[in-house]
Amino acid sequence: MPVLIPPTADVHASYLRAMDEHIAEGRGEPGDGSNVGQYIRQFGPVWSARPEFERFVGSLRAQELEDTPRPATYVPTTSLWWVDGDEYLGRLGIRHRLAPGGMGERNGHIGYDVRPSARRKGHATAMLAAALPFAAALGLPQVLITCDDTNDASRRTIERNGGVLHDKLDEKLRYWILTSPS
Repeated sequence: MPVLIPPTADVHASYLRAMDEHIAEGRGEPGDGSNVGQYIRQFGPVWSARPEFERFVGSLRAQELEDTPRPATYVPTTSLWWVDGDEYLGRLGIRHRLAPGGMGERNGHIGYDVRPSARRKGHATAMLAAALPFAAALGLPQVLITCDDTNDASRRTIERNGGVLHDKLDEKLRYWILTSPS
């Protein structure tokens, strides 16, 4: 049964296969601003070497800390990986607060990706549900989650987890979800 865990080098081989799937669908190209796209561009050339992958994992885990250096528009973020044994299925990031400069209003508190071969199997919905207690433990009573208005799968994932539509900002639908039952 899949679980959310902190990033770990234990899923190295499976993670690389998942990134190959993402690359095959065009992720990592210069215009791809997603987390996965950024990881591919920054670490993809080196992470096949185990020490470099361990460095990548360490960099993700360091982003949880308030004093870790980061660009001004980034905030502390807890990264979690959705894994089944040693099989990497997806990733999720919980921003500890909304990013400044309007980015937070567009990106929200939680972002997630499921590897292409694991999609349409309920993983995104289960992963988001499993993340809500982590968000509550970070002191977030509710989280803002956004998706493109054309992304029906993500919209359904958010709504299945209790997301209440707040509004539409440009092409983004913005939802609020309570992190613990009321």
